[in-house]
Amino acid sequence: MVRLLLVEDDETVRETTASYLRDAGHEVAAVADGDGALASYAQSPADLVLLDLMLPGTPGLDLCRHLRAMRADLPVIMVTARSQEHERVQGLALGADDYVTKPFSLRELDLRIRSVLRRSAPPAPEPARRELVDGDLRLDLAARTALRRGDPLPLTAREFDLLAWFIGHPARAWAREELMANVWGWEYGDASTVTVHVRRLREKVEPDPGAPVRLVTVFGRGYRWDPA
Repeated sequence: MVRLLLVEDDETVRETTASYLRDAGHEVAAVADGDGALASYAQSPADLVLLDLMLPGTPGLDLCRHLRAMRADLPVIMVTARSQEHERVQGLALGADDYVTKPFSLRELDLRIRSVLRRSAPPAPEPARRELVDGDLRLDLAARTALRRGDPLPLTAREFDLLAWFIGHPARAWAREELMANVWGWEYGDASTVTVHVRRLREKVEPDPGAPVRLVTVFGRGYRWDPA
């Protein structure tokens, strides 16, 4: 059974959401603030965190940083208000996997949780292509590890999937919507999610992220991976 950590300070929203997700087959630990979230995760790590950005005490973005320090590839779905676009972008920059906007459909929330968990799960290894190599980059698809110049490259689960897609499909321009469909598994969503993850990936694989030579922008189209 999948264990979810729900961090929501509104008691009614917290109890209603937790009850629905339990009925949907998930194990749910529901807490009201950042201290409770860190204590709950330390005692029993979750498979995914559902995180409200507007929390008393520790802000949601800071809590996301703390949780990611405990597990770099921890799947995180943020809950935001419609007026929190700036915070949402910051959360995506921290590597959050998805977000939902209040008020939200509980059924849609469950579907998004399942989608993120599917994308975060290690894929079945491809016997003929267990590794992808491009210049100083080496990705082990079965172990889901990445090396750059022989040193471990810290990637979130989504960053790993995105880099694997680009290296495995070089020299072709991909629209953001195509990347969302092929890497995220989303039929709809905010395309800025792709933009943020591309920027984060450039910071980790480009000699000069401000002037990328591997993960380049194709204006009017999207992004292209130019192999070394």
